[in-house]
Amino acid sequence: METNQETSKIVDRIQVIRHAQVCQKIQISSAKLFDLVAQGVFPKPFTLIPGGRAVGWLERDVDAWVLKRKAEGSGGQL
Repeated sequence: METNQETSKIVDRIQVIRHAQVCQKIQISSAKLFDLVAQGVFPKPFTLIPGGRAVGWLERDVDAWVLKRKAEGSGGQL
């Protein structure tokens, strides 16, 4: 069973980033991010509060997407 300290360590590593932060992090426009999500190329965001409108991504998911693109040798093409 996890202790509060172990749970705290896990939570400390989780970072949720919002739409504007994702755009800034991967250097694309807001419209391009919407397109990539709609095409299924980029991970879909999740709702931060049930029934709410605010969405976000786990930063590690965004980082994993970037690393996958790098490994595929995308040549900078989105």
